[in-house]
Amino acid sequence: MVTSKGVGLAVPDWPTTFGYNMFLFPVSKWIGGVLFEHTHRLIASTVGFLTVILAVWLWRIEDRPAVKTLGLVAVAAVILQGILGGLRVTMLKDQIGIFHACLAQAFLGLIVLIAIVTTEFWYSLAPAGLDPGKFGRIKTIAIATTIAIYAQLGLGATMRHQHKDLAILDFPTANGAWIPDTSAAALAKINTWRDARALSDVDAFQIWLQMTHRFLAVLIGIAVIVFCVRVVRDASRMTALRRLSLLWVVLFSLQFTLGAWTIWSNKAADVATAHVAVGAIMLSFGVGAWAICARILQTRNL
Repeated sequence: MVTSKGVGLAVPDWPTTFGYNMFLFPVSKWIGGVLFEHTHRLIASTVGFLTVILAVWLWRIEDRPAVKTLGLVAVAAVILQGILGGLRVTMLKDQIGIFHACLAQAFLGLIVLIAIVTTEFWYSLAPAGLDPGKFGRIKTIAIATTIAIYAQLGLGATMRHQHKDLAILDFPTANGAWIPDTSAAALAKINTWRDARALSDVDAFQIWLQMTHRFLAVLIGIAVIVFCVRVVRDASRMTALRRLSLLWVVLFSLQFTLGAWTIWSNKAADVATAHVAVGAIMLSFGVGAWAICARILQTRNL
């Protein structure tokens, strides 16, 4: 919401908030963009404290060294995330904002993985007569789809932090064509049209960045559907995985609709935020699918 509303610099200092200790900033001053940016900082601090508690807890009760390590990696990631958030404010670099957004998604995936491997459900997973060859292919599809979703989130972060306005304002066409013309003459015409409407100018890179985002969305949709079909056909006994795969398809449909709506609404803040949030949930589903598949194959080999 901070990025969608363009209020990332509503609070110009860090780690203080208008000179106040972040946790002592008067509630009466939480107005306008400051409300979103300051609340973002407080939530980030809470996540940091909870991550430290999680890591200590894992270190005390877990027998698996790998899970203990995941907890420590989570602490390192959340510290780095906080530093990047502060540097974004103090250094005013869009590149830092992009890295900040991508690390946030990676951190979410890590926390989802920790959550899954510390449940009773994790220990109950078993092959149940599954064909290892077919199930191995299901795992490969899950990994590839998850990587594609993460790349897609990275593209989205680049678009949000690099350009104030949408580079392409129509959908499913792009500047009135299925394949946009980005020649010098076409760009001059497009920017003249945008200037008359007080929109920022675009270049060929920004247009093709958005086109790549659209194309990858289609590929992710195909991959999610293929994963679902494979699970229903070859691993229908795995109830959790079957439900996850079906919900993944539903989530993609919602995400695609939100993506189109973001363009049709000229990047309305609430719609754009929902689009990012559902993308994060899709990534979480990918991590979950990969982890479940890996665990089942690991159990088979024990």
